[in-house]
Amino acid sequence: MTVVPFVDLKAQFAAIENEARAAIDRVLASQRLILGPEVESLEREIAAYSACAHAIGVSSGTDALLVSLMALGVGPGDEVITTAYSFFATAGVIVRLGAKPVFADIEPATFNMDPALAAAAVTPRTKAIVPVHLYGQCAEMDPILDVASAHGLGVVEDAAQAIGATYKDRPAGSLGDIGCFSFFPTKNLGALGDGGMVVTNDRALAERIGCLRQHGASPKFHHPLVGGNFRLDAIQAAVLGVKLKYLNGWTGGRRLNADLYDKKLAAAGLPESVLRIPQVRQTRHVYHQYVIRARRRDALGEHLRQQGIGCGIYYPLPLHLQECFAALGYQAGDMPVAEAAAGESLALPMYPELSVDQIDTVVAAVTGFLGDGG
Repeated sequence: MTVVPFVDLKAQFAAIENEARAAIDRVLASQRLILGPEVESLEREIAAYSACAHAIGVSSGTDALLVSLMALGVGPGDEVITTAYSFFATAGVIVRLGAKPVFADIEPATFNMDPALAAAAVTPRTKAIVPVHLYGQCAEMDPILDVASAHGLGVVEDAAQAIGATYKDRPAGSLGDIGCFSFFPTKNLGALGDGGMVVTNDRALAERIGCLRQHGASPKFHHPLVGGNFRLDAIQAAVLGVKLKYLNGWTGGRRLNADLYDKKLAAAGLPESVLRIPQVRQTRHVYHQYVIRARRRDALGEHLRQQGIGCGIYYPLPLHLQECFAALGYQAGDMPVAEAAAGESLALPMYPELSVDQIDTVVAAVTGFLGDGG
């Protein structure tokens, strides 16, 4: 039996181990462990990579979202429009600031927020919009930006899964007022622990975020703002600087593997009612996840695991139906596209080091199960 792990971080680390250890040793020798030159260097590189003027290293992708909304002045009484289908942090940071998340349903083809529904959700209390570039494909940004401009709203891109993705050849993170990246270890650009980055072309916002990440201090021990401890560790920045040199190549590997999945799954000839492969609508999808929609998804997932094939569900319950948001008043049926996706989506193994034999094993297991009426 060919075992195909869902993610294989060991394979990636093996290719860069010597460089990564040298970078860590450099930080240990300097004892500049939080912020400092390693973080500043990574900030410059990520800003350039994302076609942004400024980048601010922070402690996680979640904190990148949180500090961005803080910088926009989001607080009690405000509403923030976001997608109903994303990782919890997207909505959780809104509530932590005392604001109200207002959910918009998603487009069935891309899993990303439907811009028309986002536009319909605007009220006099709306302060910002947080579109998510889910699975590595940018949301349909131009109509979202048009809505924001018409109503004077801030736009924070949740690009946690989408570093290197593009929308009409413009990089993720550079499209709204602020972009947020996550460096969680399994991300396309992953640290050895938590880490994140905020990017922007607005100097005033960059300065405010830089202040907020250090308890609102400017200068040290003087606090014009109440911020938090959102600083990026130097060891994480040093390792990320090593990995960033390889990111385009790794992204190319992901895209090649996705193309192989597409062709081999399509060759099975299964109807869309049984199997739907990912739909690409934007100029560069970076495939943080390769997500199919399948009949009897849970049974298929169990079949794959029994065959030694890793898989995952992103996400089994939409945000508007999470127990902690019950007071918002949403009910089952309010976001039908997101709710359908929650019952059908299944992420298959996806990383640059996947071999053709491994992809063939996954495809045979998926199509064999579904083709036999699974």
